[in-house]
Amino acid sequence: MSSSSSSRAHGGSGSGANRIRVGRYELGRTLGEGTFAKVKFARNVETGENVAIKILDKEKVLKHKMIGQIKREISTMKLIRHPNVIRMFEVMASKTKIYIVLEFVTGGELFDKIASKGRLKEDEARKYFQQLINAVDYCHSRGVFHRDLKPENLLLDSNGNLKVSDFGLSALPQQVREDGLLHTTCGTPNYVAPEVINNKGYDGAKADLWSCGVILFVLMAGFLPFEDSNLMALYKKIHKADFTCPPWFSSNAKKLIKRILDPNPSTRITIAEVIENEWFKKGYQPAVFEQADVSLDDVDAIFNESVNSQNLVVERREERPTTPATMNAFELISKSQGLNLGNLFEKQMGLVKRETRFTSKKPANEIISKIEEAALPLGFDVKKNNYKLKLVGEKTGRKGHLAIATEILEVAPSLYMVELRKSGGDTLEFHKFYKNLSTGLQDIVWKTAEETIEEERSSHGNSAKVVPASSS
Repeated sequence: MSSSSSSRAHGGSGSGANRIRVGRYELGRTLGEGTFAKVKFARNVETGENVAIKILDKEKVLKHKMIGQIKREISTMKLIRHPNVIRMFEVMASKTKIYIVLEFVTGGELFDKIASKGRLKEDEARKYFQQLINAVDYCHSRGVFHRDLKPENLLLDSNGNLKVSDFGLSALPQQVREDGLLHTTCGTPNYVAPEVINNKGYDGAKADLWSCGVILFVLMAGFLPFEDSNLMALYKKIHKADFTCPPWFSSNAKKLIKRILDPNPSTRITIAEVIENEWFKKGYQPAVFEQADVSLDDVDAIFNESVNSQNLVVERREERPTTPATMNAFELISKSQGLNLGNLFEKQMGLVKRETRFTSKKPANEIISKIEEAALPLGFDVKKNNYKLKLVGEKTGRKGHLAIATEILEVAPSLYMVELRKSGGDTLEFHKFYKNLSTGLQDIVWKTAEETIEEERSSHGNSAKVVPASSS
């Protein structure tokens, strides 16, 4: 159920109508959405601290008979205090929802670094890999597996330290069967171990390590070890571990990566062996942290069968005049990395973004009507709520109906950022939809001088770039 951005710096509690308060938190904009959850930016009104809140739908959780497992996972996650794992502060519940309050980090995704600077030098890649292995090993020692390690789950804090997000939460919709193995095919196929794709049951620790190996390869190479636009061909490559290390990898790094990306889990290197590996140990600093006393009272309270109504929180709306939400400079900078580098990044990294954005100097109302006008002929139903739109495809796609959430944010007087985020359906269908939509939006998209020149250049080469957004 991993939603794309557990707690990254796309803040902005905004100033739209109806601020929503849950307990002592004021909810802001949506940071990401998954099948089971939504992640929102929020602020603790007592301390002023920024947090990310993951909101689960109780009904879905009950329907999948996941209560016992969720309680276990959440309790364990609350006890985990590790410098390279996103902290879980507290858990609350209302009649219909479960709220998980998480640490909010401001350095963006680790992979944005590769997008802007290209592949990392071996020493820097090793430093992040050491932090990743530290985090993963610590969580495994507590019986928590990630099962969905991929770029979106690797965030950086303001000091440039790695923070793994969605630990323990990514496994919510799945169960461990009686044979003690996990049975679920989840995750981005490029990062997933062959035994997970096989669906024969697998060891969570070995599968997590495989994903760490793919991540190390990408950090040092700038591209994926297994890549194919045909899914079956991609699976074949993963099953045979059919990949080649670029010539700039040192021989010790190549040896280690080959031991990690061993398609046979029983001969694959273990994390304990990785930590003893000569290449890994260079400049290694074990994580330093203290074990604090953590109370699980809040977890017990919300999962108590006869939940006392005093333990429940209520979503309270606070009326305010309706205007588009505003963003401050810090939030804008944290987003702007995505404004221009997207096209280059996705082709190179094989990543498919679930959101895209563009800027416009037209009035907010005009932007809304334009999007509505462009979406209707593409077969989308449009629901409006102040400065937000929900577009839902009439036809069923590969993963159900494609649904897109659109929000308009005021960046400066008369400059708006429009964000489109896939909230349901297939990501590739979202890209196709956006390509079609953007043709109808050309006259409202604001282009910088560079982009206009770039566009003229490329249109002479017959490959017009339509929108300066983070996904084309």
